[in-house]
Amino acid sequence: MTAHVTAERPAISDPTSEKPVVPYGKLEEVFEDIRTHVLYDHELYGCLNCGICTATCPSAHYYDYSPREIVQLLWTENLEGIYDAMQEKIWACAQCYTCAARCPFGNSPGGLVMLMRETAIKHNMESARNVLRPFSRVMLKLISTGNQLAPDMINKDHFADWGPNISKVDAPLKILRKAIPMPTLNTTATAWEVNLKTSIELYTIWEMTGVLKQLEGIDENLFDVITDIMDEKREDWKDFQAEQEESKDE
Repeated sequence: MTAHVTAERPAISDPTSEKPVVPYGKLEEVFEDIRTHVLYDHELYGCLNCGICTATCPSAHYYDYSPREIVQLLWTENLEGIYDAMQEKIWACAQCYTCAARCPFGNSPGGLVMLMRETAIKHNMESARNVLRPFSRVMLKLISTGNQLAPDMINKDHFADWGPNISKVDAPLKILRKAIPMPTLNTTATAWEVNLKTSIELYTIWEMTGVLKQLEGIDENLFDVITDIMDEKREDWKDFQAEQEESKDE
């Protein structure tokens, strides 16, 4: 790390803003979590400041967002700018990775944004809470049953909070799929069904990787609901194992 990152600095604040002061140590901690991520060196190689990534970025055309700015902030280790970008700008990225495909240096601004988003969740930033709050039902499905998503689930009955246009989804999907008989669409009916043992293994992964701890900081109510589901399924698994042992003895 460069000297300006490790040097003692006063707290950072904007005298014209009512936002609370952010200690410089906090800025260092946030950047260190991003920089030490296992993927960081695979996403950032340098920057020519050419602007090709921003010129081809869909989000840059509609929002106050620039992939080039993200790369420059991290490349120059601008701690204040990085922290500020994590409050709003990084959530405008569409994660399409057009920037990565066009960058002459091989950078992936979209990948860097993903690392910054993970760090924002880890540090319980309000921006992360605001973005994830409308999707609590989606998160409940993903965390409690895994990534068993299927096209049929994207409808107003199952995921009313999926997005503002979900109520417009009204199509005879089964009939339309007969015109495109893809093998992967055979799982649309079974995606709701998850093996009990698989669920228990999934919960263990969430606990060991720190996902549940991060969820508790972002949405405590959702955390309580999911832990209740986990406890219930673990009890079901114990009962199932006990029944299997009894059947063996008989």
